[in-house]
Amino acid sequence: MKNININFGCKIALCSLFFALCYGATDAATTCSRANLTRCLDSVCAIGLSSNPSARCQYCGTSAAGAAPKNVMKSVSAGASAKYNISDKDLKKAPTDPGQRYAWATTQCIKKVAGCTADDVTDTYDSLIEQSCRAAGVSTQLTKTLETVAKTKSKTACQSEITNCVIADKNCMADFRNCAENSDFDKFFAACGVENAGCDEHIASIRADLIAERDNAIKNAESILNQIVASYQSAREKKISSIKSGCSDNSARDKCVATVCANNMTNGCGVGYESEKSMSIQLCKFYEIACATID
Repeated sequence: MKNININFGCKIALCSLFFALCYGATDAATTCSRANLTRCLDSVCAIGLSSNPSARCQYCGTSAAGAAPKNVMKSVSAGASAKYNISDKDLKKAPTDPGQRYAWATTQCIKKVAGCTADDVTDTYDSLIEQSCRAAGVSTQLTKTLETVAKTKSKTACQSEITNCVIADKNCMADFRNCAENSDFDKFFAACGVENAGCDEHIASIRADLIAERDNAIKNAESILNQIVASYQSAREKKISSIKSGCSDNSARDKCVATVCANNMTNGCGVGYESEKSMSIQLCKFYEIACATID
């Protein structure tokens, strides 16, 4: 869930985990229909897709793709399955910020399509958003790259970022099964090096370390896999802890309210405009609902 006000990678990952905790256990025995899930998400994120191939990126990807058309509150055409569409009435409650809109769409659609979880949303829809962003001529990592292009990061930071990129499922995979050949490894490593700016002076060393790790992984696949599982578990526990912290002091909801006030309210919810503040709180209500389900 691979924001998204350009924090597409981290924001959507966080939101996906957040709502997976809330709804992931629902309809566990029901198989998720990803076709119906896509129809539901499209009713929020793909408005006017036939004439605007950048729609998914603009509505639920990144603000760098440009403003979405003014008919943002209108649903997709009647030709789609109304059963799984988010209604025009409910769409009026959807945030206009791309990252928040994607998170909102996730909560709505995993409730509407039986058996689906936030992980299904990530697996089904992230790639469609990325394709749409390519159509828009932007990258969902654009802001991250622009922010770090002039900075040289430590080897530890670079090693972590590039390693996570290299072992992603779409690249070498955790056990390096897709990179047994040097040519395949070099292809993915080069792409990850470009994606993580500020690491030029560490590239050669990191490549040597990863080559050694790959060779060891191929020889000791089971042992390495256990280590990776533990690493993912630790990262997940840290994310869960962060989510609980955001719920305990309402900081997650308050951040949402502040963003809606700043971006969507004419008077910024200033003094004397309590109605704007109240409306912003209602738009961010899904944070309170989600937090209420977390132990």
